[in-house]
Amino acid sequence: MGVFRRHFDYYYRYLDHDIPAGVVVFLVAVPLCLGIAVASGAPPFSGIIAGIVGGLIVSILSGSQLSVSGPAAGLTVIVANAVEKLGFDAMLLAVALAGLLQVAMGFLRAGVIGAFFPSAVIKGMLAAIGLILIMKQLPHAVGYDADAETDLSFLEDDSHTRLSFLWDAFGSFSTGAVIVSLVSVAIMLLWDTPHIKKHRYLSLAPGPLVAVLFGVGYNIVAQTLLPSLAIAPQHLVNVPAIFGPIDFAREFSFPDYTRLVDVHIYVTAATLALVGSLETLLSLEAVDKLDPLKRVAPTNQELKAQGVGNFVSGMLGGLPITAVIVRSSASIDAGAHTKAASFFHGLLLLLSAMFLSSVLNLIPLACLAAVLILTGYKLAKPKLFIQQYEKGFNQFAPFAVTVGAILLTDLLKGMAIGMAVGLFFVLRANYHSAFTLTRDGRNYLLRLQKDVSFLNKAQLRSLLEDIEENSFLMIDGTRAGFIDQDIMETIQDFIKAASDYNIRVELKEMRGLEPVNGMVPAE
Repeated sequence: MGVFRRHFDYYYRYLDHDIPAGVVVFLVAVPLCLGIAVASGAPPFSGIIAGIVGGLIVSILSGSQLSVSGPAAGLTVIVANAVEKLGFDAMLLAVALAGLLQVAMGFLRAGVIGAFFPSAVIKGMLAAIGLILIMKQLPHAVGYDADAETDLSFLEDDSHTRLSFLWDAFGSFSTGAVIVSLVSVAIMLLWDTPHIKKHRYLSLAPGPLVAVLFGVGYNIVAQTLLPSLAIAPQHLVNVPAIFGPIDFAREFSFPDYTRLVDVHIYVTAATLALVGSLETLLSLEAVDKLDPLKRVAPTNQELKAQGVGNFVSGMLGGLPITAVIVRSSASIDAGAHTKAASFFHGLLLLLSAMFLSSVLNLIPLACLAAVLILTGYKLAKPKLFIQQYEKGFNQFAPFAVTVGAILLTDLLKGMAIGMAVGLFFVLRANYHSAFTLTRDGRNYLLRLQKDVSFLNKAQLRSLLEDIEENSFLMIDGTRAGFIDQDIMETIQDFIKAASDYNIRVELKEMRGLEPVNGMVPAE
């Protein structure tokens, strides 16, 4: 009882900060939840379900006080591909299974996996997702009247058709949709300027919300005064008409359990679990750095919380969930102190879905496309490409290869290719910096600069071949914490043959090597 009382007092103390922050996050989350669902080729209601689960369930189970969870733009490519190839109900099954995998990862203490992905590959993944988001949302931004699946054609195997829909979209656009999308982007860019951020009242309204309100207002006025510039009904959000909790519960979708025998379900689930966990851990690290109180969230507990959230979301018809940095940073900027802000935003999402669906259906898809296009631009800014280039070829190559591979294949294959390239450069750097050989007349010093493995054996043999006859060689292993047995055997073989060339060898801190002829013990 005492523990409960302390927790209650802790959260109650900051409610005056957390409730306003929760309102701000709710206002940011509504267009993002709807936009991500549309971008994923899923019903808009599924994005709202994911946001509700992220706010009401994940926030309670999470060990982070400031992280906000919900549908993430980073998973849209995987979800869109799954919806297109497997069907929406089968995708829900993959989401639920991904949640179970994440819970298992949490118990297996896999919270450290984020540290094993090179930052260049991660940035390349995010940049590729940004570019795909832009490509995917352009038809909605211009009001393209194609079939729903056309905006997924960039995922097809035929590279010629991947971008063909963009050309078609610009050939048959809606003037009203173009006006709304361009003005919406301009509004959000304006709201990011210091002038607006410093304004006492304007800064309270998030840019995406202002853009959505403009789109709704524009279309209402256009329908009355300029019907030719109005946005057609098929280009508006279309969530079910819900009036109260009973109608809300009727709109739940459930997984297709007959697909449990389909191997593609498990591949999709593993992909969602891995990429979602990685995005969560990266967001968690960023949130910890933004936390004014410098609290550190337990990563394994976060994986368990996300796993439970994804299982519930998949079972009820929602999109996959991750911790999301956009909503988390908005919460922190709004003054959030505890997880009560995230919980309150989830409660507001629930109430809006139950009682305000008619209002949500007034939102033009062009508004949501503008939000997602700007999100994509932030993930793939030209500045990011320049920064990676300036860091050198070792960083730029894995980054660029990851971007290109994801665009030409899919997210999982692209990440694997990027990781392979990143690993190559790591091994190359390790290969060239493992040893140094210096010479002073007939005296040589071979220094092991760090831990050395069998990968360095070829380089070691090359350096030993450079030792001339009638010389003295010291091999210094002081800086090496680990020396692979293959390296030991290579040095041992060289020492055995050294006497034939009148080469005297002295070893320093080379434990594990047995004395042989031609070796001088270190003093």
